[in-house]
Amino acid sequence: MLTTADLVPGLVTMRDDIAAAFGCGTFQGIEPASAAKKVFVYSDPAAGEEYGYTFDGRGEDDEFGPLYLYTGAGAKGPQTPTGRNKSLLTAAEMGRDVHLFVAHGEVSPGGAMRQRYIGQMVLDPITPYVVRRGPGRDGVMRDVLVFRFRPAPGTTPAWTEADKQPPATKTTMEITDPAVVVPAPIVLPKQSGAKVKKTEQHATAETVAEIPASQRKVKRREGELVKAFVAHLTAAGHKTHSFQFTIAGEPGTLTPDLYDVNDHVLYEAKGLTTRANVRMAIGQLADYRRHVPDNKTLRVAVLLPTAPTPDVQELLEEQNIALVYQTDDGFAGWPLA
Repeated sequence: MLTTADLVPGLVTMRDDIAAAFGCGTFQGIEPASAAKKVFVYSDPAAGEEYGYTFDGRGEDDEFGPLYLYTGAGAKGPQTPTGRNKSLLTAAEMGRDVHLFVAHGEVSPGGAMRQRYIGQMVLDPITPYVVRRGPGRDGVMRDVLVFRFRPAPGTTPAWTEADKQPPATKTTMEITDPAVVVPAPIVLPKQSGAKVKKTEQHATAETVAEIPASQRKVKRREGELVKAFVAHLTAAGHKTHSFQFTIAGEPGTLTPDLYDVNDHVLYEAKGLTTRANVRMAIGQLADYRRHVPDNKTLRVAVLLPTAPTPDVQELLEEQNIALVYQTDDGFAGWPLA
């Protein structure tokens, strides 16, 4: 029988063997094993492709390292951070280690699926999950939770090229409603153990994981900035939403921060007013605007927490990008000239 010592990245096993060893179920994607203090996560990107979405798989590495994305529990209707999804969100709080497996081919045609052990994971402490739009088993579009895993300290994940997010099969556009704020995740303590899109109002966790506190603060500030600006626009009678774009042949999604329906303006927000952040926003807007309906008349703007330097303001002006920044009594630069 398997033991914790046998859980070595690269191990190929069966769900029944995991269930027999640790006392969890065999049929769901998220299987808590309470007595063993573990949560087993089974990812099968091909299953998502059958329904028409390609969220699962290893995403592009970012400045914090490797990232694996996993669509939460719930075959039909909006997914929520309850039930099995909650068991994943509260795993660290409950002292349970999270172990990730990926489907590794059927034993025989139509038979049980082998499982390859990737390794122990932790949820990203800045953004444990994001909300995306995808079809359910009934074909109806709904909100899904896409969890963001990082390798646990000391883990060398056994992933391969085949584990990367599959490319989208077609180019799509979904409108998302910023009026419904992404639920805040449960506060996570320090990880331990063995080795909706909604407008981007970032849900963040207070934690001591290996991501700088300054970066967590910047992401939180960005979310608060967008939330305040949405309230400002709403008070002025404007309707807002965001977009989710998938591009045929490419993995992942493009998710701009905010779109003002009344003024036909696309905004990209940054939580820190630096040249590097503004340059990033310029590039993002150049990419996003190509996919927005009626983009020939679309205006674009950068949303910042404070005024940038005069030279950065000149840079934005030369790029025909409007500038809006927060002040003590509102937002300078809005309405756009």
